[in-house]
Amino acid sequence: MHTKEKTYLKWYNKVGYGSGDIAGNVVYALLSAFVMIFLTDTVGMNAGIVGTLIAISKLFDGVSDIFFGSLIDKTNTKMGKARPWMFYGYFGCAVCLVAIFCIPADLSPTAQYAWFFIAYTLLNAGFYTANNIAYSALTALVTKNNHERVQMGSIRFMFAFGTSMLIQTITVGLVAHFGGGAAAWRTVAIIYAIVGVITNTLSVFSVRELTPEELAEGEEVDAAKTAGSAQEEKYSLIDAFSLLIRNKYYLMICASYILMQIYSATLNMGIYYMTYVLKNANLLGVFSWAINIPMIIGLLFTPTLVAKWGGMYKLNLTGYTIGTLGRLGVVIAGYLGSIPLMLVCTAIAAIGMSPLQGDMNALIATCSEYTYLTSGKRVDGTMYSCTSLGTKLGGGIGTALAGWLHAFSGYVGGAAEQSASCMTMLHIMYLWMPMCFNLLITLILTRLNVEKANEDLRKAHAAAAESGTE
Repeated sequence: MHTKEKTYLKWYNKVGYGSGDIAGNVVYALLSAFVMIFLTDTVGMNAGIVGTLIAISKLFDGVSDIFFGSLIDKTNTKMGKARPWMFYGYFGCAVCLVAIFCIPADLSPTAQYAWFFIAYTLLNAGFYTANNIAYSALTALVTKNNHERVQMGSIRFMFAFGTSMLIQTITVGLVAHFGGGAAAWRTVAIIYAIVGVITNTLSVFSVRELTPEELAEGEEVDAAKTAGSAQEEKYSLIDAFSLLIRNKYYLMICASYILMQIYSATLNMGIYYMTYVLKNANLLGVFSWAINIPMIIGLLFTPTLVAKWGGMYKLNLTGYTIGTLGRLGVVIAGYLGSIPLMLVCTAIAAIGMSPLQGDMNALIATCSEYTYLTSGKRVDGTMYSCTSLGTKLGGGIGTALAGWLHAFSGYVGGAAEQSASCMTMLHIMYLWMPMCFNLLITLILTRLNVEKANEDLRKAHAAAAESGTE
């Protein structure tokens, strides 16, 4: 059997791996959907200052992503390269998540802002980075079968969107159940952190990483480049960064991922739109279902569609074209004041966007192979820095942007009515901005055909090897 057709995983390995995104999303979904409204309406912080602190925190993230990715590539333990970072990193995530929702009420305002900034930065630039990059890198380290990688990505994001939907649906009710106020938010954060630790641990021990020899098996590249490929990689952080920026497909994926996360962050601020424009905060859960159920259904079919379409390129491009048109429909329906039509168009957009979500990890693995075919170096961990970088930078920019827009438009936390300028801002943030982000991603996807680039490189290497033996 050809190496590419060899299977490495059982169904329970794929499901076990995918369940790890429950852990990631009890952190990410809680922060992206509720941290701003917790800080502004419960703690009493200024939205503009919070947005600025989040933006400053992001300055630490870009370096830390590549740093941890490089460390993962150089790690060699009995657990493998990525699994130790995924396992131990999450305990720090859990502690920092709880700390963010435990800001003492008796501290001075300055000390409260400092508390939030330190906990938020440690979470994002440190522990979440180590955990998330390692988790994503496992896609390339536990199997070489691209179909299995797509399946892993689809299952992973089914858990991710299911968790996000559940958190957006039940969190407000849980906070109310525990009595409301800061103490209730703290209790909810502790519950989510415990759930995260359990599911992350299960995910770590549900898969086995391939050895360097197994990863190198069957690859056809220049002998000079492959010399010592099974040995530990010897390169500095600067070398790793250089390898990334020379890979144009990595830059495209990174830009797309950042835009995807800004898109999600602006939608997660929808609780303000539901409260003040649609006059019903509970609609956040309804719209969450309209996003996540179609997304999960789309993810179910993504592996089959990738196989049927002969790759990821055309499927992703077609899907995001549909996703952009769907979000345009949401804009039109929003100004018509039709909630049912908004929900239908939201669902159409989510279905269109689902293939890229499902095959993103496989796409990054393919992008990593492009670096290997052009340089002879394996940088799987460093390559997957774009997932953590995208999640944190995109989510952070989106949340910071929301804070600035709220402050600029004159938002008053807890007020029964908001100003006309604030209402205009809410329409721009929830209707127009997501559609524009989808359009930008679609334009990037027109150029992101890394599968064909790899195929051309393999043919060139094969031809060169053949001519060398004649």
